Amino acid sequence: MKKGLLYLMGVLVFLVLAACTANESTGTENKNGEGEKAGDEKILQLNNGEEPTSFDPAIGFDNVSWNALNNLMEGLTRLDEDHTPQPAVAEEWDVSEDGTTYTFYLREDANWSNGDPVVAEDFIFAWERLLNPKTGSSAGFLGYFIKGGEAFNSGEGSTDDLGITAVNEKTLEVELENPTGFFLHVLTNPAFFPVNHQVAADNSEWHAEAESFVGNGPFQLESWEHDNEMMFTKNDAYWDADSVNLDGVHWAMVNDTNTEYQMFERGELDSAEIPAELSDQLIDGDNVQVVDQGGLEFFRFNVTEEPFQNKNIRKAFALAVDQENITEYVVKNKVKPAYGYISPGFTNPSGEDFRDVNGDLVSFDPEEAKQLLEKGMEEEGYDELPTVTLSYNTSDLNKEVAEAIQGMFSENIGVDVELENTEWNVFLEDQKALNHQLSRSSFLYDYADPVNFLESFITGSYMNRTGWSNEQYDQLIANAKSEADEGKRWEYMYEAEKLLAEEVPLFPVRYYNQVEVLQEGVTKILRHPVGYLDLKYADKQ
Repeated sequence: MKKGLLYLMGVLVFLVLAACTANESTGTENKNGEGEKAGDEKILQLNNGEEPTSFDPAIGFDNVSWNALNNLMEGLTRLDEDHTPQPAVAEEWDVSEDGTTYTFYLREDANWSNGDPVVAEDFIFAWERLLNPKTGSSAGFLGYFIKGGEAFNSGEGSTDDLGITAVNEKTLEVELENPTGFFLHVLTNPAFFPVNHQVAADNSEWHAEAESFVGNGPFQLESWEHDNEMMFTKNDAYWDADSVNLDGVHWAMVNDTNTEYQMFERGELDSAEIPAELSDQLIDGDNVQVVDQGGLEFFRFNVTEEPFQNKNIRKAFALAVDQENITEYVVKNKVKPAYGYISPGFTNPSGEDFRDVNGDLVSFDPEEAKQLLEKGMEEEGYDELPTVTLSYNTSDLNKEVAEAIQGMFSENIGVDVELENTEWNVFLEDQKALNHQLSRSSFLYDYADPVNFLESFITGSYMNRTGWSNEQYDQLIANAKSEADEGKRWEYMYEAEKLLAEEVPLFPVRYYNQVEVLQEGVTKILRHPVGYLDLKYADKQ
């Protein structure tokens, strides 16, 4: 997300005991009640964590929405087990010689769960709505690759200017602003899922309840008890239904990793995260799956508030944080410390990893941190540093990370910071409004290219939330999004990351991974480094 929206996959959340007890009871009732089908049917038991924000593809810009939605709906392309885009609703496509026009040919047997055919107009309806400023989609920026997309989303264009055309009922033509070699990967993102335009015309809230939901993916939404559970069943109208092994998926909504793991131990879940305190004991088990994930946990400085208007003070705080200590002793679960902003795993045209080329840019260095703090305070005329408050969204793991960083600031640069926490929705609104001084953040990639993270910090970006603006940086990102020569494009991105590290409107802490323990006989749950949970081929013996 995000870049688009920043929501954490793999963060371990702990609630108070009373809440754990309530959720645990609910989970037990779900399994023995409506959630479990009788007989020999294969019903996978998963935990979604919490209520999806929305199953409207343009609105549900977070993991708790799109992990589930990725199995109810499908776009033109879908990621395979090698994390490569493959034909989905589109059985094939043509690309123009200049790389700016894609012509997609939709499957004749691609249908909606209500029996309607999936047609080109369903994609046009959905994408126009994604980009329409009246929709207010946080994922709208993902459509800027489409010709006229940014202008329309910013209120300066119209649908007539968009480069999307229904050549006929089953042929969709898409014109791009510039050649975009990773466009097929972009299209796997749920923001680009089609919407049955006839259903939406009759009911704008079609996505809000199981009774009205219409999808085109491997599963259909059978029931949805909000804030409690969901039941998916195999969608027999899906074009590739024969490849779907499961009869259904039951989703609990338990927002506590300890309770989730207890449910797993009782056989009430087929998959669970590993609580940090059990990591050393469980992480190397045969039933544990560890998958790298493109993403970053980081902290944002508000450069419009003292003392972080000063670059040297920002850099001092950044270099006072020991990333390796946090990953090894606080987060655990084989996560890796981050000394740059772009995650490992993105390879340039020569096959080199972005991270290897740009190297370590923000590394723990307490001695330099002290010198930079002294220099910055002299520049600002500070005899004493203004009070600093570090803010984070409520969760036990976030608290532990924040407390560790608080201790590092005190020990390494002699600064005592205050901590404050609020629930996610309040925290996010305050962060967007620049009400925080120093605040926790996370980013998961929406598509497999480094520019997805880097573009978050251009002037005016929804994802910026730092108050930082730099014309040189903006130009580097503009170049990286328009340059046809891949070698030059990557050079622009290298420069942009180095500039971000030099200006330090944020500092990195750790990269993400996805760790889950599976019940015996559960196979082929597909998690992508960049992408959303895929249960199309999942099986349960």
